[in-house]
Amino acid sequence: MDATFGERLRELRKEAGLGQIALAEKLGVGKSVISLWELNKCEPTLSNLVAIARFFDVSLDWLAGLED
Repeated sequence: MDATFGERLRELRKEAGLGQIALAEKLGVGKSVISLWELNKCEPTLSNLVAIARFFDVSLDWLAGLED
């Protein structure tokens, strides 16, 4: 089974040793937003997706689950 966006984000965050609050501060969003993304309750805007991909140095395709 392919990982969801939320699972990929959680994996990246944990690998970087960041908590949800620390990541939220780095991305300029609220902590609750990170939680909602990781739980797949809502999706980030395109600008937030780009910011996440740049921050973690991953491709948008990987982040969105279009490539493994």
